[in-house]
Amino acid sequence: MAAQVIVLRRIGTGLVVLWVAATAAYLALLAAPGSTVDSIIGDGADTPLIRSQIVQEWHLDRPAVVQYVDYLWRAAHGDLGRSYLLQRPVRDVLGAQLWPTLKLALVAAVLGIALALVLAVTTRRPWSRRVSSTAELVLVSTPPFLIGLVLLSVFSFQLGLFPVSGDRGAAALVLPAVTLALPIAGVLTQVLRDGIDRALDEPFVITARARGLRERAVLARHALRHALLPAVSLLGWLGGTLLGGVVIIETVFGRPGLGQVTLQAVTSEDMPVVLAVVVFSAFAYVVLNTAADLACLVIDPRLRRS
Repeated sequence: MAAQVIVLRRIGTGLVVLWVAATAAYLALLAAPGSTVDSIIGDGADTPLIRSQIVQEWHLDRPAVVQYVDYLWRAAHGDLGRSYLLQRPVRDVLGAQLWPTLKLALVAAVLGIALALVLAVTTRRPWSRRVSSTAELVLVSTPPFLIGLVLLSVFSFQLGLFPVSGDRGAAALVLPAVTLALPIAGVLTQVLRDGIDRALDEPFVITARARGLRERAVLARHALRHALLPAVSLLGWLGGTLLGGVVIIETVFGRPGLGQVTLQAVTSEDMPVVLAVVVFSAFAYVVLNTAADLACLVIDPRLRRS
């Protein structure tokens, strides 16, 4: 029963976060300089008749509160509006570019987590820890786009091992995924290593060693599991880092995806697309944070009792 209450509480909190994000995005649209009619017309013909037709078609003559309620109602039913620039449903615009972004984010997440696990477990000696910690600090402190430019310069321009841009084949995915994965691995490695250090000082580890378990078995079966708890709690941060980094990295590597769509929508003031990207990002953040909270309950049963 307690677990069900926790799940319902997490879902309720997530819905509130989504509403706040959608409302904040809508208020930003109202506060943005310029006219909605001007954004829709763009470089097209501009006459009073056309402006009147746009106002009627897009229901811009209704009060702002009514438009806001209609916006929330349509968003709750999956209707994200229509793009000013492309004159297509926003859902179709984002849907066409969603898979390239998800593919890049998933590969980068898997690569970053795997690299963090390997480094946290293998860099236990003082000298290897110092080397790894220095590398992690450099990776975390360096902007992702700069890492991407360095990788492009070395592995694409000089060595010619990977394509410079595009999304053709697995080779084109390597450098963008590594660019996103390295800073993630830097943070997660530090968290995992600190968690392992704390876990190795716990009484249950001393008991496991007293039973004759080897150090590798103690590390894998006991210490690593408890060290995963703070790392799993960073799942929401991981999603936010990927969503924010994808916009820049897709531009650096010339890849299709939500990053290119977002950049084009911002520069052309295509606000329905911008609003949809904000809502989608908030939804992904809520899902990942909820999943992280529930995963923590599975990893540590003490949290369910508390």
